[in-house]
Amino acid sequence: MSAAVGMLEARLVVPGLFTRTGVDQFKGADNDSISFAVEGVLPFHSYAWRNDRSQPIVFDTYAERKISISFSGNYYSGVRATDEQLDFDIAQWAKLMNPQAKAVARGLSRKCVSTLTGQTYNVVIGNTGANLRGALIEAERVLDAFHAPGEDRYMLVGSNFRAAMLADKDLNLAQNVGDRQAETSLTKAVIDDRFGFRIVKSNEIGPNDAYAFSSSGFVLATAAPSVPASVPFGATTTFEDYALRWVRDYDSAYMQDRSVVNCYAGTRTVTDVLVGWDEANQTEIVSAGEHFVRGIKLTLDGASNYPPASGELARITGITDADVWTPTKRAAETDPANA
Repeated sequence: MSAAVGMLEARLVVPGLFTRTGVDQFKGADNDSISFAVEGVLPFHSYAWRNDRSQPIVFDTYAERKISISFSGNYYSGVRATDEQLDFDIAQWAKLMNPQAKAVARGLSRKCVSTLTGQTYNVVIGNTGANLRGALIEAERVLDAFHAPGEDRYMLVGSNFRAAMLADKDLNLAQNVGDRQAETSLTKAVIDDRFGFRIVKSNEIGPNDAYAFSSSGFVLATAAPSVPASVPFGATTTFEDYALRWVRDYDSAYMQDRSVVNCYAGTRTVTDVLVGWDEANQTEIVSAGEHFVRGIKLTLDGASNYPPASGELARITGITDADVWTPTKRAAETDPANA
């Protein structure tokens, strides 16, 4: 059974970029959801040195946020095998587990791709084909300004975007393709590291699109359904936070075995309460709302889109539509990957 989950993991690209959690305590959860506590955010304050103590210090109210993940898919592969197939063709059930694990992996991939591409991004960097190097540097600048986690940052690129990057002499990526040992679908998909991003190819997103994000911005939760007491064989397992169930039984009316591999899955994006600096009042401020700042989108063509200058996100981060990136702005000076 563990081998089946290992085979599933080896077939995943986009889900491998998400933060993953195997959730077996979902049973009995309200509305098919699991809630996770997220640490609250507090501003700092400064008390004047040797002041006359005429004013009290400021007390804030601490509150943790709850992030809920709802299971919204049951991804499975069901196979029938006759006596003759088992005796003469298949020989062992392990031969069937690989294609069944592949099928479930495609379902999980489609779920994650839909979450990634369906997200509304606060920043879209357009017309990147005219200056890919500059666009990647801008993507890093924006995520840094958004205070997105710097670890495990990825840039998922579509087929045309990848081709343009490989053809760009300023990025110097072509020489790295094919040099590394390929062990899983994810390692095969990795192109190289540049400007703080691990660049990964995908044929499942738009060919002209790319997404730059921290893996913590997207969460994939899987859970193994319970094994029914009525089946003669059943097992569940979790490996690398992927959970699977396998059940088998025999249909004597048709003289055939039945095998079903499946898992429950849910995805969500992670929004954040932001902390910024009010220069005019020389004080720290905490955003009133939550914002998705752990990822942005890039396109080879099309227009850029940045937050309006009057909005809370722009005021806190300084990323504003008054300073939209264009191919002629912020030209690349150095490449941190080669520093």
